[in-house]
Amino acid sequence: MPRCFWCTDDPLYQAYHDQEWGMPQRDPALLFEMLLLEGFQAGLSWITVLRKRERYRQVMYGFDPVKLAAMSDERIEELMQDAGIIRNRLKLKAARRNAQAWLAVDNPAEWLWSFVGGSPKINHFKQRSDVPAVTDEAKAMSKALQKAGFTFVGPTICYAFMQATGMVMDHTTDCDRYAALLR
Repeated sequence: MPRCFWCTDDPLYQAYHDQEWGMPQRDPALLFEMLLLEGFQAGLSWITVLRKRERYRQVMYGFDPVKLAAMSDERIEELMQDAGIIRNRLKLKAARRNAQAWLAVDNPAEWLWSFVGGSPKINHFKQRSDVPAVTDEAKAMSKALQKAGFTFVGPTICYAFMQATGMVMDHTTDCDRYAALLR
């Protein structure tokens, strides 16, 4: 099955590509999880985060924003000892801060989707070099998230988030998922 250029032969990566990436997600819990995971990915490869995703779910309260917002500094220090996650104090503190910001936003799922006009933006990229790392929508989302108190939400992270959650559909035209998602 032809897949997007970034998808390796790793079965976990292929399952993510085939079943999740680019599929429109409106569930606030999943959107929050993906926003945090994209922040954890900063400076690393996505497969690194993907391999640690289940452990993150275990140690970060299933990405429950209420519990994460109340996470103590002591808990962050405990997590810094967990080899099953990315041990970065700034990113762990950002998860807590982002949970607090998330809880302060009225209808965060609708708000995030508003940056693409409420429905998926379908792109028709033919090759890797056509796919941008940042768009005007991602810049606007980043600016708004930062203004609302979020961290680790730069424009590149926001665009990766938009791709992952199907706000934009960037499967390339030579990918089987491209045709399937247009049906």
